[in-house]
Amino acid sequence: MGRDNKQGQSSNKGSLPQTPKNQKIAPNKAKEEFSKEFSDMINSVAEKKSKK
Repeated sequence: MGRDNKQGQSSNKGSLPQTPKNQKIAPNKAKEEFSKEFSDMINSVAEKKSKK
């Protein structure tokens, strides 16, 4: 007989086991973090261009 290939619901579905708790962010804050990182990137590119 083979092993049981049970494909039921997982108890770890909503967790990120390899992400430290202090680095997890709430889903409603993800857009805010992305926009902050994006604006930081734009600002750094603008600074490089202004130095030339």
